[in-house]
Amino acid sequence: MATFAADKDNMSEHREERISDAEAHKHGNVDPALDDYVPGTDEEKALVRKIDLFLLPTIWLMYLLSYMDRTNIGNAKIAGMTDDLGMDSNMYSVTLVVFFIGYVLCEVPSNMLLARTRPSVFLPAIMFVWGLVTVGMAWVPTYHGLIGFRVVVGVLEAGFAPGVLLLLSSWYKKSEQSKRFAVYISAAILSGAFGGLLAGAITSGLDGVHGLAGWRWLFIIEGAATSGWSIIASFILLDFPANSKRLTEAERRLAILRLKSENTIIRSEDEPELGHLGALKVALGNWRTWMFVIGYMAIVGSSTLSYFYPTLVNGLGYDSHVAQYMTIPIYIVAFVCTAITGIFMDRYPTKRGYVLGAWMSVAMICAVIICAVYNFKARYALLIIMASALWASNGLALSYTSSTFSEAPAEVRAILLAFVNAMGNLAQIYGAYLFPSDDQPKYLMGFGVISGLCFTGVAAYVGLAVLLKKYPVRK
Repeated sequence: MATFAADKDNMSEHREERISDAEAHKHGNVDPALDDYVPGTDEEKALVRKIDLFLLPTIWLMYLLSYMDRTNIGNAKIAGMTDDLGMDSNMYSVTLVVFFIGYVLCEVPSNMLLARTRPSVFLPAIMFVWGLVTVGMAWVPTYHGLIGFRVVVGVLEAGFAPGVLLLLSSWYKKSEQSKRFAVYISAAILSGAFGGLLAGAITSGLDGVHGLAGWRWLFIIEGAATSGWSIIASFILLDFPANSKRLTEAERRLAILRLKSENTIIRSEDEPELGHLGALKVALGNWRTWMFVIGYMAIVGSSTLSYFYPTLVNGLGYDSHVAQYMTIPIYIVAFVCTAITGIFMDRYPTKRGYVLGAWMSVAMICAVIICAVYNFKARYALLIIMASALWASNGLALSYTSSTFSEAPAEVRAILLAFVNAMGNLAQIYGAYLFPSDDQPKYLMGFGVISGLCFTGVAAYVGLAVLLKKYPVRK
């Protein structure tokens, strides 16, 4: 297998030794049709546009709703949820943590299952159920009930993000992935802007309607939207290239040839040759995996800041309703930076590690300055810059990981992407405790820890850029 050729001992256990092109043709591992494949034809461009049309808008809205369901608890907090349920700062942090326990533990098993099923069935199904659970959160009577609902939502959402990563990496070439991952991440970014706008409208406009507090209506409306869209998505979403029914046979053939043109050995996407244990050993036995884990943990750990945007802005002197709206500029600027980064990085794919190091350096510098500057307006401006750097890094990190391991069999890639994403989200468990209410308004501990995490991210991604150049993935 091409991606893991540098790890010969590990690969020999799974009979993945690299073979010559001539031998590959002889054994049927390279499609003879590749000899006639010409990249960049009008036919291929039309196919890519069709894939984009099926995948990107559908996934974008699915992820937007997913992220709103995950983070709306921050909006509910400042809209009176903690007061109504008798919660203190530590209890609120626990409600954040319990989500990620199930989320982290279930990501890899979920992607193992997805690699052998249909994304158009699996992803909408889990989305439909977690939407209903989110609606149920509107009627929680106690803090302990809220914890139970958050655990269930975390387990169900665990399959979504890594599943989308696998799906995107299964349809696009390495040189096409940064833009698509930027589109994917932009949904999470704009969900913050829409979430703040929607939360402000709901919590102020529906508070007390039918005897329900505004924060309870927030869960009802957003959860219902999630379940509703999941039904529509099941009729639009593509499966894998080898088994998708929404493309013609000729289109599926071309889609497979596009991917085979970047690989030496190609496995069937819907019939992985390696078993679960074998694929797990291959995925976790590669040193690159662990470096990407370290880097992504630094990004996601720092990005837990997003859960506290309303709280931090509220600490700048705005009341709860205005604070909801004041988070919107943070996400808008982050969206622009992420889009620009995604567009340019497909043109300069070898620079991804260095650009990641640059963005993380920007975030680190902002965090350090915030620790020393207490002027509210200056802190708000720095918060916008820091959030933009972290969001741009998130999308780029995912495309960097995916493109580096694009030549792995589907099941190995499924485990690897899920593992990196899961370990990254593990950082959110301790990140939930970075901004206790006792530290307001300075929050020195939170910004101090984030500056250290950013430094770790700089070291990891710059190190990867250097090492992958010295020890390239062999083809």
